[in-house]
Amino acid sequence: MLESLLAIGGLVLLRDSVEWEGRSLLKALVKKSALSGEQVHVLGCEVSEEEFREGFESDVNSRLIYHDLFRDPLNWSKTGEAHPGGPLGALRAMCRTDSCSITIAVDSLSWLLLHLPCTELCQTLHVLSHGNSYPGVNPPVGQVRVLGLLHEELHGQGPLGALSSLAQTETQWFSILPDFNLDLQEGPLESQQQPSSHVPLVDPTTHLTFNLHLSKKEREAKDNLTLPFQFSSEKQQALLRPGPGQSSSHIFYEPDVYDDLDQEDPDEDLDI
Repeated sequence: MLESLLAIGGLVLLRDSVEWEGRSLLKALVKKSALSGEQVHVLGCEVSEEEFREGFESDVNSRLIYHDLFRDPLNWSKTGEAHPGGPLGALRAMCRTDSCSITIAVDSLSWLLLHLPCTELCQTLHVLSHGNSYPGVNPPVGQVRVLGLLHEELHGQGPLGALSSLAQTETQWFSILPDFNLDLQEGPLESQQQPSSHVPLVDPTTHLTFNLHLSKKEREAKDNLTLPFQFSSEKQQALLRPGPGQSSSHIFYEPDVYDDLDQEDPDEDLDI
């Protein structure tokens, strides 16, 4: 059930795609963690704080500690709100708490991968999810869980494999309700019948009025065909040499007064 999924510490990797979006699942897990009394930090990178909080009840929103990287990710405004250590520094600082259980929601890991080296991000996630500490940072008292949203179609096999090796997840079959509650189904994932929204593939070559392929006989006839614009040596000789009974032609030209025969300025009549 959902409690068993949230009982897992470490990194919970939420891989979504264009067809299946994952932010709704992330918000559902955030809601459950907040209502369970955990301290919940949200590192928001892709959507505004208002958009992320939309749909939560007031008791859930009041328990969320939101770290906004969406409004000014590069600290151009110099307001002092950005963490001096950047996104990874903000992640490390979230563990400075006496809470027995911490949930860190990262929206999203894809944004961090586009702005930070993959090795640094993986090292930070490994330290956080295994309860270790950095120099100058007290180790967390209780369990640390990192919920990381990842748009898998934006990355290659290297980053996906590295993050997947860090993750500890449990597969469940569920539906996300409008209020971000999860409706979990009984039984393994393979036993659930998913309604398919895909249209069956149709062979585009069926019912054509012409053939896309040539038979051996047709290919030989095609290769032996001489096209009108192709001149063989025999055809060239026939056109250049007059046949028997054919007289050669001559062109007689008599210049008039307006003809320009000046070879040094042949375009004199153009008034250039």
